[in-house]
Amino acid sequence: MTSRHRQLLFVCTGNICRSPMAEYLLRHHLGPKTSWQVQSAGLTAVNGLTASQPAIDVLGELGVDLTPHRSCHVTKEQIDPATLIMVMTASHALELKQRFPEAKDRIHLLKSFDPSARGGDIQDPIGCEIRIYRRIRDEIDAALLDLILHMKRFS
Repeated sequence: MTSRHRQLLFVCTGNICRSPMAEYLLRHHLGPKTSWQVQSAGLTAVNGLTASQPAIDVLGELGVDLTPHRSCHVTKEQIDPATLIMVMTASHALELKQRFPEAKDRIHLLKSFDPSARGGDIQDPIGCEIRIYRRIRDEIDAALLDLILHMKRFS
């Protein structure tokens, strides 16, 4: 696999809060010259929805524009080429491994690379106050730093 073909897929439930925040934050950290293609999808997503307004707002606070995002339901066409598949909860991992057993070794909890987080879940902020979205954003952002270190192994 050449560096031009490295793909990372974030997966959550509806693909309107956690996984798009992770996708856009990671793209922001990696910059435009990255060799990684970063996408997101949802296990029960309805195709074509915008990100939730609070998710857009809290990423905007960091200078990251989430408005272009449109939700999509996770597909085999996304799973098969993915170098890494990052999920938000243990139940997401279990469901993905059941749907796509051939990808089980590439499915990881987002927080699994942070030794202090011990692979914990990132809770769904949908319907919560903006302060919860900020906490989830910051939790995702902190986990991305350890993920980026792991991604360097594929260089």
